[in-house]
Amino acid sequence: MNKLSILIAHYNNGKYFLECYNSIINQTYKNWEVIIVDDASTDNSIKIIEKIINKDDRFKLYKNSSNKGCGFTKKECMNYATGEICAYLDPDDALFPIALEISVKQYLSDNELVATHSKMMMCDENLRLQKTFSTAKKIVNDRYFFNCPIQLVHFFTFKREVYFKTKGIDPNLKNAVDQDLYLKILEFGKVSFINEDLYKYRLHSTGISQQSSKQSAKESFAKVIHEAMKRRRLKKIHYKDVPDQYTNAEEIYKLVNYQTKPLFRIINKLKLIFR
Repeated sequence: MNKLSILIAHYNNGKYFLECYNSIINQTYKNWEVIIVDDASTDNSIKIIEKIINKDDRFKLYKNSSNKGCGFTKKECMNYATGEICAYLDPDDALFPIALEISVKQYLSDNELVATHSKMMMCDENLRLQKTFSTAKKIVNDRYFFNCPIQLVHFFTFKREVYFKTKGIDPNLKNAVDQDLYLKILEFGKVSFINEDLYKYRLHSTGISQQSSKQSAKESFAKVIHEAMKRRRLKKIHYKDVPDQYTNAEEIYKLVNYQTKPLFRIINKLKLIFR
């Protein structure tokens, strides 16, 4: 039975961790470990987490010597993971009870699978369910897929052995870290879409997505997309030249803007139907 490593990059989210913890220990699938790497939290989070996990040896807590940022911390999580399958879970979010079981089953039915993704439920600050994130869907995974517009979200699981075939998460990234991971993993094989809500995503005022750093996130995502284009040795995108060097976000988004058009979406739907 495959072991699944749940990876938690933590910073100052101790007050939300109990719900995250409870969602893990209540999983229907039991062969898991949890790797937590704290990025030099400045509040009392470490004490809270240590009290919650107590002496449960399924939970491993590590600490960065200083604040390194999201990319570094998520990359560090992978250095401690031992499971055949890995998945990131933010400490202020939670999983539905069947999330691990239904994800692992996908790999048992298809050896060529390198990753899975699902729908996710948007929640308020108290983790009360609100609505399903509407754009998550099955994707056409080819060398022109850049997840722009967003279609692939949490809950994302992937094979550990495949991760180490890539260069890994860019440790210098502060934003778009998950997007960097998705695009790198998907270059190595098939991905399965689970048409169910497996992940509870908490919206709150201190979350990265709600901060005034949206422009920075947009820039980071554009850089991730450009790096994927270069990695895939693409010279042109939709009859337009791919720049050798990254200069600005708008230049990159203009290259992939055709993927938001109705005709492109119709063609993709037909591809998925007739595959």
